[in-house]
Amino acid sequence: MTGSNEMPIPGTEQDQKGGRAPTGFRYIWQQLILSKTGMFGAVLVVLVVLIAIGAPLLTSHDPGAVNPLNRLKPPAWLEGGTAEYWLGTDNLGRDMWSRMVYGARVSLIVGMGAVIVSGMIGAILGLLSGFYGKWLDAVIMRVGDAFMAIPTILFMLVVMAIVGPGITTLILVIGVTNWVPFTRVVRSEVLSIKERDYVHAARSIGAKNGRLILKHILPNIMSSFIVICGMNVGTTIIMEASLSFLGLGIKPPDVSWGGMLSDGRQYVATSWWVATFPGLAITFTVLGVIFLGDWLRDVLDPRTETTHK
Repeated sequence: MTGSNEMPIPGTEQDQKGGRAPTGFRYIWQQLILSKTGMFGAVLVVLVVLIAIGAPLLTSHDPGAVNPLNRLKPPAWLEGGTAEYWLGTDNLGRDMWSRMVYGARVSLIVGMGAVIVSGMIGAILGLLSGFYGKWLDAVIMRVGDAFMAIPTILFMLVVMAIVGPGITTLILVIGVTNWVPFTRVVRSEVLSIKERDYVHAARSIGAKNGRLILKHILPNIMSSFIVICGMNVGTTIIMEASLSFLGLGIKPPDVSWGGMLSDGRQYVATSWWVATFPGLAITFTVLGVIFLGDWLRDVLDPRTETTHK
């Protein structure tokens, strides 16, 4: 399309004069370097991802290997600790470092997998609701209200108790119960974008609904969609840890930070490292995701004005 309804190319001079924030990869990288919180979050997230990917290379012990003779050994820098178990061992003599590293894998898989599921459901329903409106919009929004009225953690507890624990089950349960925020964000964006001049122009020359959605609306909601996906990863990691802590999430031989917290809660007074290290891992991982998500929101949302401190 040409003329007054032509969309400015992101990152160009035309785009900046038109009032939209540039969104090219070079611009995003420059903004990341300038942002202290964004860079801090990115470093934390990348570090966790690299540790999870390199788990076999970074560990020398089987995370599930039980050795009662080495139970509750302190970290290497404390009296009684050894370099072989530099983060100590848990109540069954399992190496804490190995379990921490492999637990990162589970947290990232569940966190990103559940967000993909909920994001796909939410995006589809949000597009349909915002674009077609009328009775379809009313039905989808009322179903979303019903989901929001039910305590999420309680609903997941009931479903997990019925279906049974497991990584795949956990991803599906969290994904299916967490689609409402995605739907509402996508719907609000679609309601605004479908009234733009370039959408009306495309419709006037015979563009079908499917083409309007895929070519003119979907690309323009991607920035908001990416932001909400990033910010929901942290929430999902906490949900997984909560369910595993309660015994309804990840089960052995798989390792979960929430399960490690559950194992160490009765040893907090005597062997603090068993619960402290997985707790810190959850805290810093979620903090990194939140910082990175906040920075993405500031950079990708053209309506947000910030100095990216």
